[in-house]
Amino acid sequence: MAEHKEEQSVMEKLSEKLHGDSSSSSSDSDDDKKGSSSSSAAAAMKAKIYRLFGRERPVHSVLGGGKPADLVLWRNKKISGGVLAGATAIWLLFEIMEYHLLTLVCHCLILSLAVLFLWSNASTFIHKSPPNIPEVKIPEDLTVNIALSLRYEINRGFATLREIGHGRDLKKFLIVIAGLWILSVLGSSCNFLTLFYIVFVALYTVPVLYEKYEDKVDAFGEKAEIEFKKYYALFEEKCLSKIPKGPLKDKKH
Repeated sequence: MAEHKEEQSVMEKLSEKLHGDSSSSSSDSDDDKKGSSSSSAAAAMKAKIYRLFGRERPVHSVLGGGKPADLVLWRNKKISGGVLAGATAIWLLFEIMEYHLLTLVCHCLILSLAVLFLWSNASTFIHKSPPNIPEVKIPEDLTVNIALSLRYEINRGFATLREIGHGRDLKKFLIVIAGLWILSVLGSSCNFLTLFYIVFVALYTVPVLYEKYEDKVDAFGEKAEIEFKKYYALFEEKCLSKIPKGPLKDKKH
């Protein structure tokens, strides 16, 4: 009888342990399901977040990735700062000191050639090796790729102008006219070098600031887009709808 009772107690302990393990495993599975559901919900919420200009990729990928994107986004602060300092020095040299480009190029070439010539001739007297002047050649593939990219962008610009000229997209027409008017105002107030420097500094600072404060900028951009769509719909209803539109399709010959 005592042995029978001991067997019953052992069986009860084993059953309790099995039930406890099953309950713990079920609770773990429930926790895993809750974690996966919460992560999927977080991913869905993240996908619904408004991004400026409909951006779906990170800023680094939008800029093309690689070293150019690292340079613009200040991944290496020394190199990026050096490039910005060099551009600022060139702008100060030409704009403030009123130096000319052709004069600067000629002076730099004169100085470089004089140093190399004297060094090459003096190396025999001072018993040192002559300067190692590297052979510089422009790669053919790089030139072809640049030419093809430039050709593609120019053709796309011509296609956009042609589409606007046909009167098919009034919104694009207004955007292009506003952009050209802004450029004309900037061109009348400053010369080309200053305008180029302003654009360079803007391209060199705006992306990194946007990456740093993208959540705040995207929230503000969402509100601005909603307001713009509201006012544009009102303007289209009262003014643009009364303007006759051009043909939707080209005439077939």
